[in-house]
Amino acid sequence: MTDAHTTTAAADWHAWQESWDRQQEWYMPDREERFRVMLDMVEALVGTAPRVLDLACGTGSITARLLARFPDATSTGVDLDPALLAIAEGTFAGDGRVTLVTADLKDPGWAEALPHDSYDAVLTATALHWLHSEPLADLYGHVAGLVRDGGVFMNADHMIDETTPRINAAERAQRHARMDRARTGGALDWAEWWRLAANDPVLARPTARRFEIYGEHADGDTPSAAWHARVLREKGFGEARPVWCSPSDTLLLALK
Repeated sequence: MTDAHTTTAAADWHAWQESWDRQQEWYMPDREERFRVMLDMVEALVGTAPRVLDLACGTGSITARLLARFPDATSTGVDLDPALLAIAEGTFAGDGRVTLVTADLKDPGWAEALPHDSYDAVLTATALHWLHSEPLADLYGHVAGLVRDGGVFMNADHMIDETTPRINAAERAQRHARMDRARTGGALDWAEWWRLAANDPVLARPTARRFEIYGEHADGDTPSAAWHARVLREKGFGEARPVWCSPSDTLLLALK
């Protein structure tokens, strides 16, 4: 079952995946490290053949790494972005281990579109900061209902500790200086990547729909890792804590 919008023209989906990865790495040079630790913890807690929900999957970055490491895994990718889903659809076409679903995570009934009622692991990265704290807490309640007992949820994202403003300011200044240096070396930023997509004959239409849905960028919240852990426990997880962090980002794991 594939609910994402399909495209008929030819496209180099591998090239688009690579381009997306490079654009994301401009913001997060340690992106692959967080994916590695995420999959380490999947293996440690639910094994090497998990049923995974790739939440706000985008182009399928997590799913691609999941299947490369665990060929017996299966993945359901859910997102609303028609352009990123088009890339995911092209990338995983013909792979029976992958199902793609179009759904709005802010819709209370979004999980009804999923092919399974429960998952061994729900994984997400660099996506839920688009949500404000209240709808994010509601989403965590839905996620808790989807993770089986003994299963895991992991979220790798920008999480800010407001009790350390000087540390935060120094980290942000250094990170943006590094990004500026990479930018002068030819790295694509978010806006330029989307301009390329808008001018591509295959992605132009889904990109236009994407901006009708989201606008230029959504401004959500980036609460602390402690907030995420507390809310996940309140919503039904037994344990929750960071399992990896960089100066700016955290991979938080919750165990059902």
